[in-house]
Amino acid sequence: MGVTWHGHYLGYLETARSALLNRIGYNFRQMTASGYAWPIVDLRVKYVKTTTFGQRLTVRAALGEYENRLKIDYTITDTASGEIVTKASTTQVAVDQARGEMCFVSPQVLLDKVRAASGRGSS
Repeated sequence: MGVTWHGHYLGYLETARSALLNRIGYNFRQMTASGYAWPIVDLRVKYVKTTTFGQRLTVRAALGEYENRLKIDYTITDTASGEIVTKASTTQVAVDQARGEMCFVSPQVLLDKVRAASGRGSS
C-alpha cells in the first residue's frame, strides 16, 4: 500500500515507553521486583499523517499522569521536518501481584521514583 503498517506504531510506542521508564528508574524488571504488574488497560492512537518505509521518525514519550494510573503521552514526528504524524497515549494500572488485585492509586514506589526523577523528592 506504500504506507507504514499501523501495527508497527505499537512497537515504536513500546520502545519510547521503555526508555521513559528507564529514565524514571522504574522499568519493567523493577516494576516486577516491586511486586506490581502494570498492564495496559487503554491504548489510543491518532494517525495524523501517513508515513512510508524508510522514513525517519522521532518518538517522544512524556508522563501524563502517575498518581492513580500511569498515563504516557506520545508524539511521533517526521525527523526531517518535525511535522507530527501520530499522537498516542497508553494507560497502565498497578496490579498487586501477591493479591492479584488492581490498585486504585499508584503504589508509593512509583510516586517516589517519579518525584526523584523530576527532582521533587518524595512525600
